[in-house]
Amino acid sequence: MAIEYVNRKQKTYYLHEGKTKTGKPKYFFSMNAEGGLVEAMPEGYEIYENPNAQVFLRKIQPQVITPKEVAIVQEEVKKFAKLDHFIVDVKGKHIVVYLCDQNVDALVALTAFSPLCTSGVVDRMAQSLSYSPMMQFVLVDKQTREFEVERWCFRGSVDDWLGLDSSTDLKALVKKYGRHLGKESFYELTPW
Repeated sequence: MAIEYVNRKQKTYYLHEGKTKTGKPKYFFSMNAEGGLVEAMPEGYEIYENPNAQVFLRKIQPQVITPKEVAIVQEEVKKFAKLDHFIVDVKGKHIVVYLCDQNVDALVALTAFSPLCTSGVVDRMAQSLSYSPMMQFVLVDKQTREFEVERWCFRGSVDDWLGLDSSTDLKALVKKYGRHLGKESFYELTPW
């Protein structure tokens, strides 16, 4: 049986194998259920779904960030920012918090006036949301587990990550800065 993966948008992807110009195997996901389908997961690879529901096969990444640290960020952002629509992803030594690009409350309010509004409509709407990175926690010292918190800067001259603070207490960092996610006060966070 071919390897298939259902992403958060409930779309099914199938793993395909092709050849590079030099004759080496290359792997990719497609919604097409025909062609060079792969029956077994290639050794040393893992399936990765990015925050915008794109599916990839990638080489297994070394674990720099622990599952406990990811859980801390996930739980504390939910608790202090009071957000329902966010995604926490790990990229190397970065724990990145992605926020929804759409105003979900306004979209739900619009559908409330429709006679076609059902829980299925709201679920489909939630599946189609897109996300952007807003805050990240960067591991700067593996020994002491010191993290630096950074927020995305939207100034035209900068458009980059802006370092705010660092600490060996990840939970305290998330509590102090995570509560600003999705609020106007987020844009007032500066290192100076």
